[in-house]
Amino acid sequence: MSSATRPTQLSPSRAGDFKQCPLLYRFRAVDRLPEPPSRAQVQGTLVHAVLERLYELDAGRRTPQEALALIEPEWTKLNASQEYSELFDGLGDESDWLRSVRRLVETYFSMEDPQRLQPHRTECLVTTTLDDGTQLKGFIDRADVNPAGLVRLVDYKTGKRPPDRFADKALFQMKFYALVWWRTRGTVPTLLRLMYLGDGQVLDYSPTQTELEQFERTLKALWASMREAIATGLFRPQKSKLCGWCAHQRLCPEFGGEPPAYPLPTVLPGLEMPPT
Repeated sequence: MSSATRPTQLSPSRAGDFKQCPLLYRFRAVDRLPEPPSRAQVQGTLVHAVLERLYELDAGRRTPQEALALIEPEWTKLNASQEYSELFDGLGDESDWLRSVRRLVETYFSMEDPQRLQPHRTECLVTTTLDDGTQLKGFIDRADVNPAGLVRLVDYKTGKRPPDRFADKALFQMKFYALVWWRTRGTVPTLLRLMYLGDGQVLDYSPTQTELEQFERTLKALWASMREAIATGLFRPQKSKLCGWCAHQRLCPEFGGEPPAYPLPTVLPGLEMPPT
């Protein structure tokens, strides 16, 4: 059973959903329809958990051996919270998958030396409310602050670095974090870094205050469009190559389906939305 909700906050992932397909956003953020987890999603969750635990260790213990030893207990924890057995065709298949997780963790050590780092925060929750009332929320994998006060925001990706023509799409999430960091702490991050463990490459970007101000206007306009859709229930499907990975094709008009009845009260355009 789904549990409908009226969204009140904007996150990088849900903003990405709406930009990709407003109807997908509705299914995920309003209807909250269940989706079967994919191997890639679970892999990402596991690798992130291992790297978070790694930085809880004393610097001298942050070795490849210690990190690899964390995989099995973290995987046990994940399995205890949600059953993932249907992802695998037997124990051999699961073992092969865990080997791929180990390769990603090993690749991380080829990219930087965690013994030389002392993060300011890991899995850092950042929230702010913009001057028009737009509420932003996100989780930063790692925030580094050097003695001079320079800030680097880091996000781990278990896939491969995208081609340069897709760099803007990849950096949307990091600009989101940079904006919230700046608005809450008064400092524009010096560097945004995406670490792609799938091929050991990085994508770096140094934002300016002017760019973040423009990005803030972009988010305000995006949230205004999202609020209108939430108020009216009009979420248009947007067909793309990504539809092949969508778990909700049977409910999508682009594929002959019909969405369920809109679960929230709707209001006429121009009227105030009901209180949340």
